[in-house]
Amino acid sequence: MTPQQLLERAQRLADAGGRRLLGIAGPPGAGKTTLAEYLVDALGADQAVLVPMDGFHLADAELRRLGLIGRKGAPETFDPYGYAALLRRLRTPRAEEVVYAPGFDRELEQPVAGSIPVAPEIPLVITEGNYLLLDEAPWLPVRELLDETWWVDLDTEERVRRLIDRHERFGKARDEAERFVLASDEANARLVAPGRAAADFVVRRR
Repeated sequence: MTPQQLLERAQRLADAGGRRLLGIAGPPGAGKTTLAEYLVDALGADQAVLVPMDGFHLADAELRRLGLIGRKGAPETFDPYGYAALLRRLRTPRAEEVVYAPGFDRELEQPVAGSIPVAPEIPLVITEGNYLLLDEAPWLPVRELLDETWWVDLDTEERVRRLIDRHERFGKARDEAERFVLASDEANARLVAPGRAAADFVVRRR
């Protein structure tokens, strides 16, 4: 499916009436954020807003306290209850009430509270992340809160290459980036892989 066809599919959701939530899932490095940002930019700020799952990543200080800093990015390093609570709030907007969602700063590799305003009149909220279709507690409620889910596919070799490049770009040494991707990111990729079958639609990227 072409980018224009994907945009038209998202536009139909935005035009469906009321507030709609589109979830974009897939393994690390597949291009979820790139696709979500493209859709939001193309639809326009009055039609769509991006609320990433990564905004619910636990801060590094808390990960160190829990002994999870080496597993950063794994399901247990997020706050899925908080994420589901925000999605419930976003599903039922109230007149004149702006919802402030957390974002994620890739330079800092940290969540940033209250950084994404979601006005009540915006018809489409796009959210993306690895674990939207994870079939285990406490992530199960997330799927039920989404009107439509897309799964992003990318060739494994290319996806791993992009992941290593990304980690290196944000400060890791090359060998450190390779170790992290192969030990952590790829473990998470295997964990979420069954979610592909649960998605409403599969986007194949190159």
